[in-house]
Amino acid sequence: MSKLEHSFKQTLSGAFCLSATLVCLTASSSAWALFSDDEARKAILDLRKSLATTQLELQNQIEKLKADNAELRGKVESLEKQGEDINNSQKTYYQDLDTRLGNFEPRTITIEGVSGTVQPGEKKAYDDALKAFQAGNLKKADESFTAFAGKYSQSPYLPLALYWGANSKYANKNYAAAISQLQTLIKKYPNHPRIPAAMVTLGNSQLESGNKAAAKKTFSDIIAKYPDTEAAKDAQQLLPATK
Repeated sequence: MSKLEHSFKQTLSGAFCLSATLVCLTASSSAWALFSDDEARKAILDLRKSLATTQLELQNQIEKLKADNAELRGKVESLEKQGEDINNSQKTYYQDLDTRLGNFEPRTITIEGVSGTVQPGEKKAYDDALKAFQAGNLKKADESFTAFAGKYSQSPYLPLALYWGANSKYANKNYAAAISQLQTLIKKYPNHPRIPAAMVTLGNSQLESGNKAAAKKTFSDIIAKYPDTEAAKDAQQLLPATK
């Protein structure tokens, strides 16, 4: 073999080896790239799975907190209701106790601005008379209020007893007695809140009894003294009847 042929074979053999080496390196590089992508993809999938699991756990925790909060709110509302019921029960109890005690011992109270001592049985006597008036049993009401005024002359209920008693007398057409009782009420309790209405009944009683002059004065006094009241409006409407 000539030197030229030998040299060509060596060159060809070297080229073959170099080519094989390059193929191996290229294959190795592709395998490494493929391996890295798989690992990254797996890491991403694992991360997503972990995040999904964490999110689900957080959502479950939130739902549990909501349920616990709702349960707690229900318990608080229940306790508040129980507290309210207890307060109402205690209030009713003490009111009932106060009423019962009032039936056995004197008490100092204020009724429509009038203060005084209420004797045992006094309020019941007034209430019974007022119920008779409200039921339209005017004769019984008049008798009951008259008896009350005689028995409890210092009562804080007395102005009301005189007022309703006089209205009972007026409704029974006992105008003279109504006038006398209303005049007593107005003189004794000039600042009582029932005075304007009492004066209207007084004027009506005077008008019904034929004393137009007295009725005119009474209605005029109401308009002058209590201009912004319902009594003044009533007096204004009744005034023409006194002419």
